[in-house]
Amino acid sequence: MSATKLLIVESPSKAKTIKKYLGSSYYVKASVGHIKDLPANRMGIKIDQDFEPVYTTVKGKTELLKELKKLAKEVDSIYIGTDPDREGEAIAYHLYNSLEKVNKNIYRVLFNEITKKSVKTAISQATTIDMQKVNAQQARRVLDRIVGYKLSPLLWKKVGKGLSAGRVQSVATKIIVDREDEIIKFQSVEYWNIKAHFKKDNTEFIASLFQIDDKKLDTKNFRLEDKGAADTVLTNLSKKYVVSKIEEKQRKQEPLPPFTTSKLQQEASSKFGFSAKKTMLIAQKLYEGIDIANHGTTGLITYMRTDSVRISDDAIKSLRDYIELTYGSQILSTSERRYKGKKNIQDAHEAIRPTNIELSPNVVQSSLSDEEFKLYKLIWSRFLVTQMKEALFSKTVVDIKNGNYLFRASGEVIIEKGYLEHDSKGKAEATTLPLLKEKESLKAEKTESEQKFTQPPARYTEASLIKKLEDEGIGRPSTYATIVSTILDRDYVVKEEGKFKPSDIGVVVTKQLASYFDSLINIDFTSKLEDELDQIESGEKEYLETLKKFYDSFATSLEYAEKEMPKTKLLSQETDIKCDKCGAIMMLKQVKKQKFLACSSYPECKNIKNFKQDADGTITVVEKEIQYSETPCPTCGKRMIITKGPYGNYLRCEDYPDCKTTQPITLDISCPKDGCDGKVVEKRSRKGKIFYSCSNYPKCDFVSWYKPVNEECPKCKSSYLIEKYSKKTDSVKIACPEKTCGFVKKEQ
Repeated sequence: MSATKLLIVESPSKAKTIKKYLGSSYYVKASVGHIKDLPANRMGIKIDQDFEPVYTTVKGKTELLKELKKLAKEVDSIYIGTDPDREGEAIAYHLYNSLEKVNKNIYRVLFNEITKKSVKTAISQATTIDMQKVNAQQARRVLDRIVGYKLSPLLWKKVGKGLSAGRVQSVATKIIVDREDEIIKFQSVEYWNIKAHFKKDNTEFIASLFQIDDKKLDTKNFRLEDKGAADTVLTNLSKKYVVSKIEEKQRKQEPLPPFTTSKLQQEASSKFGFSAKKTMLIAQKLYEGIDIANHGTTGLITYMRTDSVRISDDAIKSLRDYIELTYGSQILSTSERRYKGKKNIQDAHEAIRPTNIELSPNVVQSSLSDEEFKLYKLIWSRFLVTQMKEALFSKTVVDIKNGNYLFRASGEVIIEKGYLEHDSKGKAEATTLPLLKEKESLKAEKTESEQKFTQPPARYTEASLIKKLEDEGIGRPSTYATIVSTILDRDYVVKEEGKFKPSDIGVVVTKQLASYFDSLINIDFTSKLEDELDQIESGEKEYLETLKKFYDSFATSLEYAEKEMPKTKLLSQETDIKCDKCGAIMMLKQVKKQKFLACSSYPECKNIKNFKQDADGTITVVEKEIQYSETPCPTCGKRMIITKGPYGNYLRCEDYPDCKTTQPITLDISCPKDGCDGKVVEKRSRKGKIFYSCSNYPKCDFVSWYKPVNEECPKCKSSYLIEKYSKKTDSVKIACPEKTCGFVKKEQ
């Protein structure tokens, strides 16, 4: 029986999982992301025509679109099951527009989890495209495109070629730059702590000086500023310590809510060192479906882009039943625990949780990679404890007087562990104090002073940056990973020991933009704009109203910056080094990641040099060792230099740029193709992988990922053999390139 329905999802792996649930009556195809998007080489926004976007078919998707249209003609109905968020809705909208001319029966389905039951339920509850959600996504896309295409050329003129700016990414960079400014301006302050060591009933404990003459110690307003002040206190202390006050109170600690996107990214970063991007890629696999031994293919977690902590009624019931059956009713919370999220969140999806609590980490471990297992266990364990009893602590605070000095000690013990029995992150260590009474006299075993210095604010880690973005309302669950990876890819920030530090380019670009686009490169503005996008989705705001208001302000700032923004000298700094060819001053230049010295009299003198810079800023020229080829230049007869290029080494004339002759470096191997007089050339792909081709390309199309060997195969008479590296044996084999031959000569 041929299929009568077509379901389109985004991912091939999701399509594979769902196909197993739906059977032969469905074609299940993957769009592999967007099929239509704004053009890659121009802005694609008609600003003067109500900001109309110009969408084109994504490169490489033409054949896929033809296939989908062909299938659309054959079936009775079409279901679009792209991801249940704004971007997924936009993809669904473009699919709808592309297919409606051949089939009007098109429905939208939302898969919040990929299990057999939830997929079939979603299809039975099929709906229509949510245009408010599409408008919200389109507004974001249009705004970001306008900012990128208008600000980037400005940066090229004022700062340096190859730079770019983005609406949200520039704010994220500014957060890092501002923190670096705080660190640079920070003035460390010395202070001293005083500690008294006590022992009673074989229990040792420490009390710290807390107050002098009813004045509380703190590093800002009142502190022991130096060793002299600390020594004065130690000298003035008598041997008589008296317990002046004991305060005991109990506190309850509830388990944390299940994961939102940002909290999952933060926890995976802190615990496993995963980048936000890596976390989302792993989570995507867990959501889309994995073949679990003895359980079949199923999605293990709910949709992983969410800022909600809500748990469905069915999930709560299943979890409570599982806890009672597995761990006993004594650990179950007395009533269903429900969590409240922050204000202004999109509550369309539940929190990230397991789709089936019975699929414990131990059950699925053999079917998952190490990284998938780590992340799944994190999600499963966090969800498990949400319906367990809270932990109960008893905290004791003891004040101990010595004349006009007040020391304080505190201790905390766990009365009931509750959920902490099953939460590896939970606090399970006790800090105990001996049994003490008010007015009781104590004897100090010893007293000591400790020198300290106030510390500057810490640089952001990936986890703390995402937390900052979330707290400030910048971006949304689907954008955090992209924001972080973008500012790294653009070299505006670098990672040092896992912490973000702005690059020189990042600092100058940020400060230039902040000076002339303060209303745009601004936390409050960006946060409010995110709220407006939410309001477009909810129908409270008009799409065009938001775009017009934004653009009017932006265009005014842009016009002013075009005239007034000065050109920065950061990427072109004078040095005290003279050009060895013409005597002019050499300039320190930077183009993207590359820094070099260039003659200030360019283009008359094109001399460039490598350099090194010492810790004190001193710049010295580093003469590059020149390797000459035995092959003379075919144009002028001078020597050819072996030069490193982006796609491998090549030869160029030593008289460059006056003589621009270049040649590939050929191996001493003739091209294996019949009738070709070329030589084999080593090249490097855009991704850095070495391959081999003919020097007569494009006339000759010979290409090989393996290095050719100039020997005939004795078995099949192939004109050449190849070197093949084996990871298993860490050795190289000389073999025939013909798969059907199978000849192997020897190992080296």
